[in-house]
Amino acid sequence: MTTAPGLLARGPWSPEQVTTRWSPAHYEAPAAATAAADAAVAALAERGSPSHDGLSARLVAHETDADGNLVLDLQPVRWALRLVEGDASASVAALCAVRDADGRWLAGRRAAWLASWPSRWALGAGGAVDVGESPVDTLVRELQEEWAVEPERVQGEALVQLPHRMVMFVGQAWLAPGAEVTRDHEHDAHAWWPADVADWPAEADEPLRRMATLLAGAGA
Repeated sequence: MTTAPGLLARGPWSPEQVTTRWSPAHYEAPAAATAAADAAVAALAERGSPSHDGLSARLVAHETDADGNLVLDLQPVRWALRLVEGDASASVAALCAVRDADGRWLAGRRAAWLASWPSRWALGAGGAVDVGESPVDTLVRELQEEWAVEPERVQGEALVQLPHRMVMFVGQAWLAPGAEVTRDHEHDAHAWWPADVADWPAEADEPLRRMATLLAGAGA
């Protein structure tokens, strides 16, 4: 896939509107990318990260049909290729922005040992799409794994390709009134940021503010 960075597709999509077609053929990376992935995994081990290699998803193609449904063609890819500087091989990750019944945003500070965005504040939950999985299911799974909570409602919002060829499936989830979260070991702090992005604390960086502003009116 050679699509330029930027917005690939825009929802919202209900879970039923997202279809994945998995290829049985694994992605064969160039030798240079494989060597760079090996080095990246070794560097993680040297700094004590328990991150492990494996398989995840790579975006081969996508389309939106006449009814607004999103169809994703995916194939298995080595997880560590997403760590290659400048070229993540179109690896797919899912990001789930989480809001409570009052519209507040769940923010968590990522642990220092993590492979991506260590020690930075992030919204909600996120992670790699597993082989055979729909990115919508990834949103729910990551929310359960990272925050031990089930969403009341979830939807896909956008498909985005970053400059280093990481593809992000961005979604949003809403929790039921009274729902409580329990953070996992991948976060060392968390907070509920106000519904109005203008009232967010100083640790909320500009990319997070921009994303939340775009999502604020979607399905609220």
